[in-house]
Amino acid sequence: MQEYLKGLNDQQKEAVEHINGPLMIVAGAGSGKTKVLTTRIAHLMNRGVDAFNILALTFTNKAAAEMKERIEKILGSSEARNLYIGTFHSVFAKIMRAEANKLGYPSNFTIYDTDDAKGVIRDIVKDMNLDDKHYKPAFIYNRISAAKNSLIDPVRYKLDPHITSEDAKSSRPLLGDIYDAYAKRCFRNGAMDFDDLLFKMYVLLVNFPDVLAKYQHRFKYILIDEYQDTNEAQYQIIKLLGAVHENICVVGDDAQSIYSFRGATVKNILQFQDDYDDVKVVKLEQNYRSTQSILNVANKVIANNKNQIEKSLWTSNDLGEKITLVRTLTDNDEGRFVADAITEQKLRNHYHNKDFVVLYRTNAQSRSFEESLRRMNIPYRLVGGVSFYQRKEIKDYLAYLRLIVNQQDEENLKRIINYPARGIGKTSIERIQIAANQYDKTMWEMLQFPDMLGIKGAGASAIENFVVMIKSFQVMLEKGNAYEVAFAVGKHTGLVQELYNDKSVEGLARYENVQELLNSIKEFTETPDEEGELLDKSLGSYLQQITLLTDADNNNDEDQDVVKLMTIHAAKGLEFPCVFAVGLEENLFPSAMSMYSREDLEEERRLFYVVITRAKSRLWVTYANSRYRFGQLVQNDPSRFVDEIPEEYLERNFTGASHKAQSQIGGGFGNSIPKNGNAFEKTPSLKKLAEKIQQKSAPVPQHKPSGDFIADDPMAMEVGMEVEHQKFGFGKILTLEGGANNRIAAIEFKDGHGQKKIMLNYAKLRIVR
Repeated sequence: MQEYLKGLNDQQKEAVEHINGPLMIVAGAGSGKTKVLTTRIAHLMNRGVDAFNILALTFTNKAAAEMKERIEKILGSSEARNLYIGTFHSVFAKIMRAEANKLGYPSNFTIYDTDDAKGVIRDIVKDMNLDDKHYKPAFIYNRISAAKNSLIDPVRYKLDPHITSEDAKSSRPLLGDIYDAYAKRCFRNGAMDFDDLLFKMYVLLVNFPDVLAKYQHRFKYILIDEYQDTNEAQYQIIKLLGAVHENICVVGDDAQSIYSFRGATVKNILQFQDDYDDVKVVKLEQNYRSTQSILNVANKVIANNKNQIEKSLWTSNDLGEKITLVRTLTDNDEGRFVADAITEQKLRNHYHNKDFVVLYRTNAQSRSFEESLRRMNIPYRLVGGVSFYQRKEIKDYLAYLRLIVNQQDEENLKRIINYPARGIGKTSIERIQIAANQYDKTMWEMLQFPDMLGIKGAGASAIENFVVMIKSFQVMLEKGNAYEVAFAVGKHTGLVQELYNDKSVEGLARYENVQELLNSIKEFTETPDEEGELLDKSLGSYLQQITLLTDADNNNDEDQDVVKLMTIHAAKGLEFPCVFAVGLEENLFPSAMSMYSREDLEEERRLFYVVITRAKSRLWVTYANSRYRFGQLVQNDPSRFVDEIPEEYLERNFTGASHKAQSQIGGGFGNSIPKNGNAFEKTPSLKKLAEKIQQKSAPVPQHKPSGDFIADDPMAMEVGMEVEHQKFGFGKILTLEGGANNRIAAIEFKDGHGQKKIMLNYAKLRIVR
């Protein structure tokens, strides 16, 4: 037996040794799927399969790097560097670089992030003289993204009666025209957004049979990680690439399919056996992560889903402690309980802060936990802050670098043409843009002839100097590496000096961020290649790498001894010795928006399954009798998921409004009460205390809404906007976070209401300006 096969259990070994034909590995949580996937690739290579003929697709760069590192350790050679391992987007971006000319794109096309794409849409809405409060860029972007992930192009979009009917009902009949204009504008700019990397890859394979045949014969063995997270576009591309050899291995767990809001569909893994003949199915049910008590709960909960591949997780680990179900009086008590429990566990069982995670359904729930952890001096990290690459000063710097690589990129051109200020006014920029649209040319092409646009004197000189400067940087691309070009940009544009001259605390932070960007580019140019000839040290290569970073790749802080606070979606793929699953209340978890269909409710249950299976040793499930939501004190029923946990696996506890109150019903924060027991009826003193708390917490007099108050679309909200809330009155949006279904705004309200976190999908806000 090969040495690398010795550490595998029978099912893992069966999956690894299956060579030819379709294979579905149903990998339960904590069952060692990464080990199986990497060992299978190593086994293929050991059996004579050329590394160049293996394609392995993941959802994060971190996962891809880990796989490659493990394979190198197994084989003890550098042959793993020749593997095509990466995220869907990064692998397809490499292929598109080589084949882009067939679709009319330059090989150095720009990849637009979400903000870039919304900027293009905003310009189109303006050019079409439409109301941007009704045709909101964020809403339109999400609509276009969903269309692309379903492989619907602008022509099909406008011809589909169901789609056009939906647009008409929402009073947005011109969405199809905007989509069409957006696609044409991106093409003219030599740019693709993230969804295009999938959509255009599909178009390339379908429209060019020679290209399809080329990659079908190159990728004789295809492996896909987290197959349950694939969308329609990814599904169709995989079917095309694997149609010749059908050596397709998918690894996933339908019970962990939780990304439908991104277009992922659980049906892809559920129907895999129908897509191919003679599919071999291997179930990995032995869990190496959790105690048997935790797995018992996970198995019982997920068994309530009808649409699933049946499996039952088991482990040779200890039975472990029962799951602790904690009922609290208020959400603030919930926060205090978690902080107290962490402190106690650290003292009793010698855990570190990094051994704990608090998982919640929405970002808005973090407040009570943050406050309680701060009071107890427990360091924590809130996962999901603003990405480094989304900060203004970083985007400004990167805009220069992207323009140097691709002069067709109008969005980045507009961002920096007069930053730092160089005398090219707003009127001149508008003239250039209007002329570009009129003659169907790029703005860069029009910049070559300022006289034709009626721009004279200092404005014309400023434009000429700008063009000469960019062209001089272009010359550097041929000889200089990414850092040399980037350093020259910072020096000669005045960008770094502009930031250095700002001596405020914020200015210093921005200057330090830019220095950190240069450090990262320097590190990129000095780090040995990890993917052989596929990578170089050019500026274009660097820009592609950072643009394709995923959220999961940015949370690299395992060495920090801090408690983690994060949404359940952000926790996918992670594990912790101690997990707090909080806010298990009806209309919160499961979400109120999931009550309309079985599919949505089953996805919420899969979310709870993901929470449970993150825990290695201890799991607490908590809920509050009442919590403030959208400015109102709401009474809550326990989540239906709580009732799905068999009583024999639970240890029930109750914690009240204060330690004093707890002592009146027996002391400590672990007081048992009967199932369905009413602590208020049994302890009158606690009931009075609760009434006093609610009286003190009574809401201030409500704001009287303006006469023309009409709530705006949550996706139209942007940082810096002034808004009106029906209760809290007027305020300014400070920060925004979350996706389309759980967008949270931090708003500073006037008239003494202070700063509040508002869930936009539920609150009614009117944009003032």
